Amino acid sequence: MALLVICGALATLIMGIGLSLEQSSSLFFPLAGIVALSILGFGAAMRMIPSIHDMFIKAEMYGKDLNKPDQPKLPEALGVIVGAIYLVILVLFIPLRFSEFFFSQQVSHELFVQFICALLSICCMLLLGFVDDVFDLKWRHKLVFPSLATLPLLMVYMTTFGSTTVVLPTLAHPWMGESVDLGVLFYVYMGMLAVFCTNAINIYAGVNGIEAGQSLVIALSVISHCAIQLVRAPTENSDSLMALVFLVPFAAVTSALLFHNWCPARVFVGDTFCYFAGMTFAVVGILGHFSKTLLLFFLPQTFNFILSLPQLFRLVPCPRHRMPRLNPKTGLLEPSVAIFPRSELGRIGSVILPILRITRLASVSETADGTITMSNLTIITIALRLLGPRQEGRLAFSLLAFQVLCSVLAFGIRYGLAAIVYEKVQ
Repeated sequence: MALLVICGALATLIMGIGLSLEQSSSLFFPLAGIVALSILGFGAAMRMIPSIHDMFIKAEMYGKDLNKPDQPKLPEALGVIVGAIYLVILVLFIPLRFSEFFFSQQVSHELFVQFICALLSICCMLLLGFVDDVFDLKWRHKLVFPSLATLPLLMVYMTTFGSTTVVLPTLAHPWMGESVDLGVLFYVYMGMLAVFCTNAINIYAGVNGIEAGQSLVIALSVISHCAIQLVRAPTENSDSLMALVFLVPFAAVTSALLFHNWCPARVFVGDTFCYFAGMTFAVVGILGHFSKTLLLFFLPQTFNFILSLPQLFRLVPCPRHRMPRLNPKTGLLEPSVAIFPRSELGRIGSVILPILRITRLASVSETADGTITMSNLTIITIALRLLGPRQEGRLAFSLLAFQVLCSVLAFGIRYGLAAIVYEKVQ
């Protein structure tokens, strides 16, 4: 029922935007079309996900839910199903979006090429994510693939838009001027944005519903931002309209996946979905020209990423799984820990460990024989330390509520603080 309310509200929002575009009335029908296709995609995902459950199990594409007493086998990499439905929606949308150009023989080549290259980048990451789920790739590969997948999109950006200028805050004007041209560094930044978006969602995982849930909250937040931009200036925000075209169907198929992945999960989303979601957000941020605003909606993921760096770069030992551990006696989740001898700590790790203890970002204890027990460096672990042991569903709800609060803060920064820091805010 909650998902139906979300879809209904989303459809009403987009239809309202279409009705408000009085000076661009021809855009109403593409908006209505993407909403209609998204609703159909939601229904298709709801039916297809449970229907292929046994198919994935027979193909041995499954994982064990370690946070359940019986550790059931669940089909993995179901993100490939919703990703495929998403691509079908956008392919079917092409005639709706560009029909006005077909009939008038005035084809917007730049817009069409951007759209196709965005689809190519998302499709590449969907494929690479599925390969990761099958072959369990190493982290060095996971850092390279997003950069390669965004290369077509960055080349199109360079040839069609090409601006690498960044507006600076008012305080920096006396020393650096109103703006600075980053040149090639701007493209490096956008490539790193894709790497961050894909891996930040992948790292912030380990609880049923958290990957799809955080992606849905971020998508709805960006949709709201784009809606505000369109209502404020309908004819000057075609980039926001493009972002809506990619995000509305994404929110629809992700809602269906979240329904089946919510605790107790019937399926796993896999790295496929994390890559697919991250690349979708990166594409929207690049084509919509609001990458800085996009990062504001990634505040929890940014904190979790920075917090995880010592373990990700092996400055302190990192176990294979950092998910919460189940207490079989209480049925509640507790903070997971890494146990290692002090001899495994390098010089940098020996400096980082006391800092983690003093700042209470981690719980650290050491026995007389030099064995160290440290809580894993994730937001989920910190949440369990602050809130105490919790049932998995309640933990996921608390984490998503925190994501929503961070989105509210992001809107405050974007439309409140930014007006103070910058002379002009669109």
